[in-house]
Amino acid sequence: MAASDATGPDTGSKSGTYKIGVDDGLQITVWRNPDLSTTVPVRPDGKISVPLVGDVQAGGLTPEEVAASIKQKLAYYIRDPSVTVIVSSLRSHEFLSRIRVTGAVRTPKSMPYRAGMTVLDAVLEAGGTNDFAAPNRTKLYRKEKNKTEVFNIELGDILNKGKLGTDFELKSGDIITVPERLF
Repeated sequence: MAASDATGPDTGSKSGTYKIGVDDGLQITVWRNPDLSTTVPVRPDGKISVPLVGDVQAGGLTPEEVAASIKQKLAYYIRDPSVTVIVSSLRSHEFLSRIRVTGAVRTPKSMPYRAGMTVLDAVLEAGGTNDFAAPNRTKLYRKEKNKTEVFNIELGDILNKGKLGTDFELKSGDIITVPERLF
């Protein structure tokens, strides 16, 4: 979809559950058993070490799946254990959840994605356009389901005229490219 589409790119949230990755931090709570509750990092092999039960696979699973696995292993030692797993630090998806601004900006950069962030927010964080920019030819690239969608951004109109029609809300992984003018 190449577009200055009136509705802009789709920014609806996907109904998916977070999959735990290597280097994420997990807080494991076993109700009424504080000695078994712990905070652990996910190791490079995708496993975590839990008191009493040892190694448990966590990488690639949801927090609910990990809690069920720990509960099943603890049931051998404790009657009807109640286990909660909370992802306390998201480190595995750090580079997947970034916005990149490239081309004719003062400081091309990769920045953390924040909900509600727009094209203007990202370009301003990159220092704005430089003297050689062709801001109304700016493109927003978004990868969706193994294909890349391209959206036309009228950045010059956003910056100079306050026309916010193409100041789309961003999604993690988006790339904004500001081309240089043709002399």
